Amino acid sequence: MSELPLKDLPLKVLPLKDPLPDAADGEPRPGKVRKPVGWSTIMLAALVAVSAVLVYRRDGIDGVTAILAHDMSLFGGILPRVLAGCLLGAFIAEILPHDKVSKSLGPDSGLKGLLIGTAFGAILPGGPFTAYPVASALLAVGADFGATIAMVVSWTLIGYGRAVAWELPIMGTEFTLWRIVISLPLPLIAGFLGRVVYTRLHRDGPR
Repeated sequence: MSELPLKDLPLKVLPLKDPLPDAADGEPRPGKVRKPVGWSTIMLAALVAVSAVLVYRRDGIDGVTAILAHDMSLFGGILPRVLAGCLLGAFIAEILPHDKVSKSLGPDSGLKGLLIGTAFGAILPGGPFTAYPVASALLAVGADFGATIAMVVSWTLIGYGRAVAWELPIMGTEFTLWRIVISLPLPLIAGFLGRVVYTRLHRDGPR
């Protein structure tokens, strides 16, 4: 029996591709693997090399050595906080229920997701070593770009920790309140634009 060309076979006998797993399967989608060395790392290394040469030409090896010693001391002080922030993000990604996060902050959460992200960012304590690992954890467990952008922008503009510790004592109550009121819509706008742009760029691909 001669074989028919693939295009002449009935649709029902054509091999079907396995469907992509979705959130309903309960299995997390594999995340994008980040390369340890990318263009940003290469550009940063080039800038460091050029800066080191300029400092060497102006101050000699003593100037370069002093900067390296100071930076190593600074790195040693920051490293524990970076480690704590990364561990916090990893634990949050394991603790949070993926289905509930996807429902509340996912691409179909609409305005509610943007409001939740904005409110969460406004009350999130700590500095960048806390905020960015938490934002990364939310992305890993089902939050979309829009809600996560709203959270980060809200933490940056509205975050109560900096307002209470620095802005109120230095700038006064009236300035702080007006600054917060004016900043309130900005996380929602940024989250909405981020959601629209990301959806259009990845309309035919998985999240």
